[in-house]
Amino acid sequence: MASKLMSCGVAAICSSVFSSSKSKFATAVPLPVATNVTASSRITMSAQPRLPYSAPGYWEFVEAKGEDTERAGTTMATDFKSIPLIDVSPLVDKWDHPNIAQDEGVAEVVRQLDQACREAGFFYVKGHGIPDSLIKEIRHISRVFFDQPNDMKLKIKLSAASGYRGYQWVGQNITKGALDMHEAIDCYREVKDGIYGDLGEVMQGSNQWPSNPPDFARLMEEYINLCTDLSRKIMRGIALALGGSVDEIEGEIAGDPFWVLRIIGYPGVPCPNGQDIPKTYIGCGAHTDYGLLTLVNQDEDITALQVRNRSGEWISAPPIPGTFVCNIGDMLKILSNGLYESTLHQVINNSPKFRVCVAYFYEPNFDASVEPLEMCVQRTGGAKNFKGAVYGEHLVSKVTNNFVKY
Repeated sequence: MASKLMSCGVAAICSSVFSSSKSKFATAVPLPVATNVTASSRITMSAQPRLPYSAPGYWEFVEAKGEDTERAGTTMATDFKSIPLIDVSPLVDKWDHPNIAQDEGVAEVVRQLDQACREAGFFYVKGHGIPDSLIKEIRHISRVFFDQPNDMKLKIKLSAASGYRGYQWVGQNITKGALDMHEAIDCYREVKDGIYGDLGEVMQGSNQWPSNPPDFARLMEEYINLCTDLSRKIMRGIALALGGSVDEIEGEIAGDPFWVLRIIGYPGVPCPNGQDIPKTYIGCGAHTDYGLLTLVNQDEDITALQVRNRSGEWISAPPIPGTFVCNIGDMLKILSNGLYESTLHQVINNSPKFRVCVAYFYEPNFDASVEPLEMCVQRTGGAKNFKGAVYGEHLVSKVTNNFVKY
């Protein structure tokens, strides 16, 4: 296997910090999209304590050990074959209307959100109100950054001292012990010194924005603000879908939401002349997201995102221009007491082209104690299926174990 990895250039990709050229990926043999295949097992880099199945993060541990996740206490949504598309414009228009719950248009959006969150945990949204020109510009300036020589990108290198903000090279991020074939800039809502006490110490700091492109910081901050507003509106629809008030998931849960932004570049497949692509060549390994809701802005000409259904099939989420791909995270699964699923997904870029994706994550308050909502407990038999979790602790436990230390 080692010789195959070297022949296909994966080792070279992982060491891309020493190379500024992407031309070696110009020709490649496409990797077939996996179907009827269960998620590959991976070995974690260090021993992890066994957690009760109701603990946050247990899904990742059982998946890494190759266990049957249904037997362990979770279902993988349903045997969906495609990702639903929802026009959220009625919800976006009426999100703060005093009689929002009685509006017929909003009620239809709520019904569709409920069905999507139950059956797939993923959905596309259109009619979201964020200008398409800005969505495209965000991808463009991200590509311009990634096209720079590595010494330029490393000026904003991610480190513990930066609060885990900044640039990471290809292969530095790990999922369940396996190297991810992507480079990225990681950004988080600013955490001021002492604001959350010891809980926030690891994440203290401000984002490291590159100086080139010149408008990078301004455009990203505008985009983040718009994504935060949109996510709040969608979450209001989800609150109604769960049977709560429109602001059920605000206040002490997400009235002051934390956010994460990952600006990601996936190299094209590296194997020319018909060589086999190694199974380890995965842009981002199978995982669930940490928080409440994710908005994915992906290149419009490459299909790489895959979502796993209950049978273990990987269902592609092809780009649909003018939309975001949305998915729910671990914290919403806990709040819903398992009514809604944080579904496993992965990224495999089997195109010869470099792929850009900008993922925005809408999270609970950093210090929120997240546990099943009482209304959801009653709807699922009267018992809590999940233990509570402090969001900031959950995030820190992930962030501090996500990177290879060089």
